[in-house]
Amino acid sequence: MEFKHTPVMLGEVIEALSIRKGGRYIDCTVGGGGHSYEIARRLYGGTLYCFDRDSEALETSKKRLSEFGDKVKFFKANFKDAPTLIEGKVDGILIDLGVSSHQIDEGERGFSFLHNGRLDMRMGQDENITTAYDIVNSYSEEELKNLFYKYGEEEFSKQIAKNIVLARADKKIETTFELRDIIENSLSKKVVYSRGGASKKVFQALRIAVNGELEGLEDVLYSFIEMLNPGGRLVVLTFHSLEDRIVKNVFKRESTDCLCPPKTPVCICGHKKKIVLVNRKPITASEEELKNNSRSSSAKLRAVERV
Repeated sequence: MEFKHTPVMLGEVIEALSIRKGGRYIDCTVGGGGHSYEIARRLYGGTLYCFDRDSEALETSKKRLSEFGDKVKFFKANFKDAPTLIEGKVDGILIDLGVSSHQIDEGERGFSFLHNGRLDMRMGQDENITTAYDIVNSYSEEELKNLFYKYGEEEFSKQIAKNIVLARADKKIETTFELRDIIENSLSKKVVYSRGGASKKVFQALRIAVNGELEGLEDVLYSFIEMLNPGGRLVVLTFHSLEDRIVKNVFKRESTDCLCPPKTPVCICGHKKKIVLVNRKPITASEEELKNNSRSSSAKLRAVERV
């Protein structure tokens, strides 16, 4: 299947990055190269470093960005490793924390309850890590319940976990549709019909757990802030409340001078702000984009600038 992905809030991302022609930039999740292409074509003498864990994504983006030659460098790696792989300061960093359309639409990747395929959900297909299949078929009922509640904020996690354990006693749960049916049968028809996707929260929880999406996110945000040149921008696209909360809190902390308790008469912490907020409130997709790209509906863009 051809790798397809529509970049979310493309215009807003490029504006937020405020690209310097001769600057150095990092695209933490290059995907199909949509955001990267627009960054690269604005660079003259600058460099763009592209990261992705997905081999298919990298091959696609390399072809798409080939016209820019050695201006663009590629890394098959988790973007959280960028601070150790990129030397020196940079002028802008983009983190798109969403799952690509291609990964969702390709059933064999096992990401989506809309397309049947073996449960997998690894961002990098060749990574030797625990898959969604492993979790669903090996975690205890209590572990599944806690996982669905913690990472999916699923209020019916107890019943869903119980029914998964009951179902796998007869046979292993192998496909996305098998899991989807168990989830939907655990919920009332009213709940199933009222949700945009009854299985969305559980699938989100499994994907986050498989790929360690929240692990180290806070730490790498602090590291990226340190990597920025004065005036450099860090732009983050989030797609659910858990990751957005982490980004919001880090940005709030690092854009504040004093972190002492409110009643402290004199600052004793010595903390000095390192960034300023580019946008006070998160930017969301326009009405026009929502009509053309439904996957932008949950996206929030936050941007900061290094002082």
